[in-house]
Amino acid sequence: MTGEFSPTWLTLREPADAAARARDLIDTLRLPAGGELVIRDLGCGTGSMGRWLAPRLPGPQRWVLQDRDPALLAHAATQLPSAAADGTAVTVETAEGDVTRLTVTDLAGTSLVTCSALLDLFTTEEVAALAEVCVASDTPALFTLSVTGEVTLDPADPRDAEVADAFNAHQRRAVGGRRLLGPEAVGATAEAFARAGGSVTVRSSPWELGPEHAALAAEWLRGWVRAATEQRPELDLDDYLAARAAAAAAGRLRVTVGHQDLLAQKD
Repeated sequence: MTGEFSPTWLTLREPADAAARARDLIDTLRLPAGGELVIRDLGCGTGSMGRWLAPRLPGPQRWVLQDRDPALLAHAATQLPSAAADGTAVTVETAEGDVTRLTVTDLAGTSLVTCSALLDLFTTEEVAALAEVCVASDTPALFTLSVTGEVTLDPADPRDAEVADAFNAHQRRAVGGRRLLGPEAVGATAEAFARAGGSVTVRSSPWELGPEHAALAAEWLRGWVRAATEQRPELDLDDYLAARAAAAAAGRLRVTVGHQDLLAQKD
């Protein structure tokens, strides 16, 4: 989205995230047999990835939730399920810090690295470093819901493409000297893992928002347009946003937001 990580937004989007993730990637995960699984969740937010994945994996699990926001960490630590798919225990610990600076030492004993809706905020150099660390430590990585820049609204409006172009430019913006990957994140990450010696599988995981997602569609739309106008202040989108938001709130707008999931692991 647009860099908005409030608990309200993260909670609103969680059901759509859960419906969109590519479940078949779980079946091809090569995880250690026997013993406790240690799963490090990067940029964990409110813990939605753990709530989705922990009940789908068998065996005892220890989730290491990592985020830069201590308030989100404190919230997430209390919200994960207590049991895995086979009823064994799920425990939680937290690690406050920069998720772009993982080391092989950090991943010692880790069974899986995950993240959700995060890779677009990395740079080319940062995903390359992440890939090298994961492959060097023989840690599989499951990265879900990275934006692709593809958005379809129904009914269409002639200005949709202009807004999408401005939003995608905003996703690729420079922040503090860092050029964000935005919609190129999955491609750059796949290339980085392949160079490091990993095997990569990519699946489409779009949001499909209909009338039952009216509140999420309306909030997503406001953030989408806000980012577009931040990138291109000359755009006059007040009437566009008002009409689109009203249609979304009334359940008359269908939105498809492109995402991709990526699984990387050693052959």
